[in-house]
Amino acid sequence: MTLRLFNTLTSQVEELAPVDGNELRMYACGPTVYDYGHIGNFRTFLQVDVLRRFLKLQGIAPRHVMNITDVDDKIIRNAAAAGVPIGEYTPRFENAFFEDLDALSVEKPEVIARATENIPSMVELIEDLAKQDYAYKTEDGSWYFRIAKFPEYGKLSKKDFSGITDGARVDVDEYDKDSARDFALWKAPKPGEYHWETSLGPGRPGWHIECSAMATKFLGDGLDLHAGGEDLMFPHHENEIAQSESASHKCFARHWFHVRFLLVEGRKMSKSEGNFYTLRDLLLKGYKASAIRMLLISVPYRQQLNFTFDGLAAETGAVERLRTFRDRVRSAQAGTETNPELADETARCRRNFFEALSNDLNTAEARAAIFDLVRAGNAAIDAKKLGAENVTQMLDLLSQFDAVFAVLEDNDARWTKFALDWAARENRLDQVSPELLAQNALGDEEIQALVDKRTAAKRARNFALADQIRNELAEKGVLIEDSKDGVRWKRK
Repeated sequence: MTLRLFNTLTSQVEELAPVDGNELRMYACGPTVYDYGHIGNFRTFLQVDVLRRFLKLQGIAPRHVMNITDVDDKIIRNAAAAGVPIGEYTPRFENAFFEDLDALSVEKPEVIARATENIPSMVELIEDLAKQDYAYKTEDGSWYFRIAKFPEYGKLSKKDFSGITDGARVDVDEYDKDSARDFALWKAPKPGEYHWETSLGPGRPGWHIECSAMATKFLGDGLDLHAGGEDLMFPHHENEIAQSESASHKCFARHWFHVRFLLVEGRKMSKSEGNFYTLRDLLLKGYKASAIRMLLISVPYRQQLNFTFDGLAAETGAVERLRTFRDRVRSAQAGTETNPELADETARCRRNFFEALSNDLNTAEARAAIFDLVRAGNAAIDAKKLGAENVTQMLDLLSQFDAVFAVLEDNDARWTKFALDWAARENRLDQVSPELLAQNALGDEEIQALVDKRTAAKRARNFALADQIRNELAEKGVLIEDSKDGVRWKRK
């Protein structure tokens, strides 16, 4: 089935397919590792993950490159404030970023490119631009890109820069999102500032040149897809296009994929508003990683998501419902005769699921199709109208759903424990909700011992003791499920 995806460059929904062979060459802007990532960042990474997972489900192999910006203004500023070199400062937050991706079940890209490991490629690209008079050097030793010489500047963001003049410059990474000024390719160092000695002179790369150099180094010219958050469209991605196409005189990327940022309880997320959350903040409040993932991908990538705690609680229930349904299907008493109505409904749900994702990654309609299956399947199980073929069909569709949504594996307790251990190491236990501390007062071995004691009490027909143990566990956030396959327990 063809995947059609909105292309920011053309403002149209177009087919996305590799130009050569079966490998789709995609570049996605990664983190600047100066602090812990927030949920707005992770919405973008999750939507890119959904895209690459669906490509794989369709038989397309992504060659996905993601950069790590491990040198920029914020990093230099924060490392200086911490009194450590940037080479010691950034690994902490890079490691945290990948831990958070693991908690959210985000697949790692095929290539992870760190800016500091690719300085020669950036220098070579700047020298190429200078030879073609697209780059010029200033008195302080910095190099800038000459925007006025690239007449197509603004074609991605659809901004009109026809009146720009040569020579107005900006040299910092955080600047006016509505203006166009010659941007820094190479920054001469301030006194005592970390820098590289190169043929360009001493300095460090500008933010934009990093992605152009690394994208073309690992993927070549003419990328199939370039992805990132909507906040990067201008100036970052516009600048990437300008410097890349000026150097190669070829199309930099055929398809551009931009993810909208989110609101939190109807407001823009910011520290001053008190509604700024990292993934770890939410885990320490007692929310599950799977529910956070489900909420962040529940709304299609081109629509703004309003992140609410009521919504997060609802997604916790939704994930649990899906897991319970899969367990019911696996353990259902199935006959030899197929239920034709359920078979037809399963086929319809499968068709709707794939059509939704193929139509601009409509995750909302895709998950609705799966919940239609849940309703139909539960009704058939309750009525004992289920054949072995029905079971196979439903489990197959659930597997395809999870290949994209990745929420059915129950590893939430692992990541809750990870967050608690991190809070203890970082002296942040005061940020843990009292309910979560109570729920995790018991270790897994202690819980299993109590569950075994309850089972023994039931066998001895000491139901009062069995009920007492169940209630004690429930007070500590542990739920017990009795089934024909035995006793299972889980944390709330």
